[in-house]
Amino acid sequence: MNILCIGDVTGSIGCRFLREHLSALKKEKHIDLVIVNGENSADGNGITPDSAEFLFSSGADVITTGNHCFQRREVYDLMDREEYLLRPANHSPKTPGHGFCIVDKGRIQIAVINLMGTLYLDALENPFDRMDLILKEDLPKIRILDFHAETTSEKRAMGFYLDGRISAMFGTHTHVQTSDIQILPNGTGYITDLGMTGPVNSVIGFEKEPVIHKFTTDLPVRVGFAEGPCLMEGAVFSIDEKTGKTVSCEAIRIK
Repeated sequence: MNILCIGDVTGSIGCRFLREHLSALKKEKHIDLVIVNGENSADGNGITPDSAEFLFSSGADVITTGNHCFQRREVYDLMDREEYLLRPANHSPKTPGHGFCIVDKGRIQIAVINLMGTLYLDALENPFDRMDLILKEDLPKIRILDFHAETTSEKRAMGFYLDGRISAMFGTHTHVQTSDIQILPNGTGYITDLGMTGPVNSVIGFEKEPVIHKFTTDLPVRVGFAEGPCLMEGAVFSIDEKTGKTVSCEAIRIK
């Protein structure tokens, strides 16, 4: 089974670029399942029902999110209704939505899990503890985790903590693709960060000038998503359906 995971989609410009290229990539790589991080897919930040529907209609099977998942109140009802739109599982159970889903592909089922790190992000439940609880559920052999976290150390630690217990883990949030895609010693596919889908000439998807102004003056600024040429970054994990282990993996970058 080939699973394509796509890094944080930024704004409508990133959504459009994904739609333009996803179908051909799925055919080229013989993709069976597409997971897209869409927490920044709405212009202005967050995710809305419109941006979620755009991603689903463009070919996403599951949408994961992160620290901006509740930025737009209009998506709350959709999070409760749509089982394949996830928010981090270590949020309070009182929040809208759910943190993992089971995708039924007929011959095989896949669990997709969404967690958020706690270093330099919101003070949520410990993601390691939450993952242990999720793994006590009756999950299928193929288990994929989007770990939306700030630091490479927390992501690397989670990867090794789960090695052999899940099929693959990819990191999101920092919008810069890392060069460490690999299969960990016990068969879990891993990459610290998928990267992003959005404008190339930007600061993690945002306009350069306001961000530079903020860093050089310490003054507040209003920042929007950049325009111009785009890229789509992610990874493909090929997973043995009998063992649930990753047998090959590769990073993807399309411009």
